[in-house]
Amino acid sequence: VGIAGVPIDEITKKTKIKKDSWTPIWNEEFNFSLSVPELAVVQIEVRDYDTSTKDDFGGQTCLPISSLRPGIRSVPLFDFKGFKFESVKLLMRFDLC
Repeated sequence: VGIAGVPIDEITKKTKIKKDSWTPIWNEEFNFSLSVPELAVVQIEVRDYDTSTKDDFGGQTCLPISSLRPGIRSVPLFDFKGFKFESVKLLMRFDLC
C-alpha cells in the first residue's frame, strides 16, 4: 500500500504476510498525511509470498485520493496488463480526515 504524488507525499507501507489463505484478512490500518492530496493516488498491490522464489504478482489498483469516499468499499484488482479480475476484490475501509 502506498501513495504516489508529489515527492513529499510518496510513501510505501507493507502489510503482514498471511500464509496459506484463499481469503486473507489483513485487518491492518495505515495512515497517510498528505501535503497535496489533489495529486495523490493510493497504490495497492497484492503479492503471493514465496519463501524460495520471488513473490508472485497477484493484482493491483490505483485510487485517486480525490475520488475516495469514507466507508467500506469493494475495490477491484487488475492484472499486470490492466485487465480487471472479475471475481477478485478487496474489501477496504476508508476514513478521510
